[in-house]
Amino acid sequence: MEKELDHTMRLDKWLWAARFFKTRSLASKHIELGRVQVNGVKTKTSKYIIVGDVIDLTLNSLPYKLTVLKLNHQRRPAPEARLLYQEDEKTAVQREAQKLLDQASRITAAYPDGRPTKRDRRQLDKVKRGDW
Repeated sequence: MEKELDHTMRLDKWLWAARFFKTRSLASKHIELGRVQVNGVKTKTSKYIIVGDVIDLTLNSLPYKLTVLKLNHQRRPAPEARLLYQEDEKTAVQREAQKLLDQASRITAAYPDGRPTKRDRRQLDKVKRGDW
């Protein structure tokens, strides 16, 4: 039984150790909501993963496709956590394109810096009335 534990690990714990989530409960919540798939199948939090499994993850509406390279039962610094998985290049490019698209849509919004202040609103009203 002990050797079996060395080769498997709970999915929520691995996602936490790989630093995709700050807590295991957040990882569990995402898994239960169906935002995480292992080898193309929606799973439960208690799913055990092994080296070589492919994890599809949607985090903040951005896609991740990861291949498990190592299992680590402890949460380590970010540079070490990146060694636990290999990311699919195609998905990484797709995610970066999505980030750029999101940024561009924020810039073209009516108020890119947030809602106008009271002073800004008065100035807009003056322009609309033609008092300027």
